[in-house]
Amino acid sequence: MYSIVIVEDDPSYCSMMELILKMEGFDVRIAPDGHSGLVLVSEKRPDLILCDIMMPGMDGHSVLEAMKGDNTLDDIPFIFVTGLWEREHVRSGMSAGADDYLPKPFSADELLSAVTGRIRRHEMIKVHSGKSAIHKEQSFLKHKLTRREREVLLMVGQGGTSKGIAERLGVSQKTIEVHRANLMKKLGVTNVAGLTRWAVKAEQMSSDSE
Repeated sequence: MYSIVIVEDDPSYCSMMELILKMEGFDVRIAPDGHSGLVLVSEKRPDLILCDIMMPGMDGHSVLEAMKGDNTLDDIPFIFVTGLWEREHVRSGMSAGADDYLPKPFSADELLSAVTGRIRRHEMIKVHSGKSAIHKEQSFLKHKLTRREREVLLMVGQGGTSKGIAERLGVSQKTIEVHRANLMKKLGVTNVAGLTRWAVKAEQMSSDSE
């Protein structure tokens, strides 16, 4: 199960993000400020951090700076969740090492797309570094999934929603939802987090065959 730490001082956004991510199978921990967030991260290393910028005491930029200054934490994917969407704020955050920005307000699909896309990219880096042994799972994907199912799985791992995937493939959204249901059944998962983990293996399989 992928672990996510949310650092956010707005209770309504905290509750909303926590609910959406937990429903999709993520392990979620909440911190109301920067200092508390760093404590959570140090207690148990998460797979990703979602962090607001404008917070009292220790703001998001300070949290990111502290993370990048610790070589045991500096590779954790870090996404700013913020209403500050002006060019200078984006440039400043990305230059400091943030992996992505999620502007407020956002939908459930946008949140899941940002989270799954960033986790997938991080997992692919680990795979290419030789830290994952996935040949058995790749064989399963090759022989048990149809070509279309593998295609849909890859797009889910890239953060695609049912609507977006349907538009890309030129089919109905209902068709994609059926494919997703079949994938969950075949792969023994019940949510987006589970599909994302398998999508990493499918993408590596595609890369190896090229």
